[in-house]
Amino acid sequence: MHDHTVCVFAMRSFRRRVSARRGWLKQLSISARSATVSAVAVLVALALAGSVLDVALYRYLLAGVDDATAGRVRSIVSSLDTNPPDGLDDALLTTSQRVVAIQLVGPNGEVVKRVGAAPATPLVPVDRFDYNLLRGLSDDAVANDDMRVSGQRVNTAHGTYTVIVGGGSEAVEAIARTVALLLACGAPIIVGVAAAVSYRLVRRSLQSVDAIRSRVAEISASDLAERVPVPGSRDEISALAVTMNEMLTRIEAGHRAQQRFVGDASHELRSPLTTIISGLEAAEDHPEILDTGLASNILLPEAHRMRTLIDDLLLLARADEHRLVTHAKEVSVNEVAEAEVARARHDASCAIHSVTMPAPVLGDSAAISRLIRNLLDNAVRHATSRVDVCVGSRDREAVIEISDDGPGIGPEDRTRVFERFVRLDSDRSRSSGGAGLGLAIVAEVVAAHGGTVTIEDRSGRGTTMLVSLPQHTNR
Repeated sequence: MHDHTVCVFAMRSFRRRVSARRGWLKQLSISARSATVSAVAVLVALALAGSVLDVALYRYLLAGVDDATAGRVRSIVSSLDTNPPDGLDDALLTTSQRVVAIQLVGPNGEVVKRVGAAPATPLVPVDRFDYNLLRGLSDDAVANDDMRVSGQRVNTAHGTYTVIVGGGSEAVEAIARTVALLLACGAPIIVGVAAAVSYRLVRRSLQSVDAIRSRVAEISASDLAERVPVPGSRDEISALAVTMNEMLTRIEAGHRAQQRFVGDASHELRSPLTTIISGLEAAEDHPEILDTGLASNILLPEAHRMRTLIDDLLLLARADEHRLVTHAKEVSVNEVAEAEVARARHDASCAIHSVTMPAPVLGDSAAISRLIRNLLDNAVRHATSRVDVCVGSRDREAVIEISDDGPGIGPEDRTRVFERFVRLDSDRSRSSGGAGLGLAIVAEVVAAHGGTVTIEDRSGRGTTMLVSLPQHTNR
């Protein structure tokens, strides 16, 4: 139990130290933090790579020493097969940088020949060798000397001899130490250069970010035409600046549209409100004129007009917030169209012909009803003598066609009429109660249901409004 408590305490202390170091690192600037992380990463990489390189070099050099000693053993053994010990070639008994000691041990265990740094006694007990070549005994096998030993026992006509060749490992160790020292001395320089370069690059990149931040801080709602500077480099900072400028362009366009919308709405609301106030003020000064005619002919129509305009504005506001379709369910577009045709026929000054077929869609019934009503009212308003309504299904889409034989809409205006507060005939639209929002509402409802609305020429004369809604039903 005591050991467990000590372990838990130690882990908590370690975590606190790690958290403190991380907190210290977070207090640095991004440039300094990047330089620190780069320096640590390069230092670790250099330490690992240098260690692996030094070990590999050490082993490679030792392998070279072992190859040299083993090759000399084989050569001497081969010579002893045909020559007596005294007849060995002098070239076989010479030393070099790798081969530093040679011993020929006789049958009685005494060294009969020795060359170089070889002592008078065997470097390694002869009982460690047999008739197979033994190469690369580590220098631990040789007491008080840095040698790697290879050896082999051989039967000759003059008896059994043991050949022992020692290779110098001290030079190999010196080279490995020198390489490690050079790496250790060069590491601070490399780490310092890496940290400095990382710091400079990050700081230079952040200067562009700081310029963008400063410009964004200067931009206000009253001056959205300003743009952030785009660096000349084609990197992530440049992409960020371009994206931010595109965002500012959208915000500016939205702000201007909102200003136009507020101005147009204020203008449209001012007209009926002015009429109502003028009528009430006149009635206040002359109570005798406040009769049913004034109320039904002037005040009530203007009040209804203002209410309709407010309803339209609220609907468009919901469309801007993507809340136009609140209750999606299966709607029979043909039934909605028949109900709207029946309503329009009561007050229409022209004939309305309808042909409807089953056309179910998944959507908002009230919004689709408003869509058909606006298209139908617009067609009746401009028709000369006839309006045709056709509803059906085609290619998994509900199709609504409403045509009139009016003056038509020119190709140059067929996109503009779906904008807010746009009237192609302002005087006639204003006198009939229109505020230029009907087709804008149609466009918003169609977009909310994932459909399309287009304007085409009617055969002969007039205009055809064509709406297509996808039939994503529950069936």
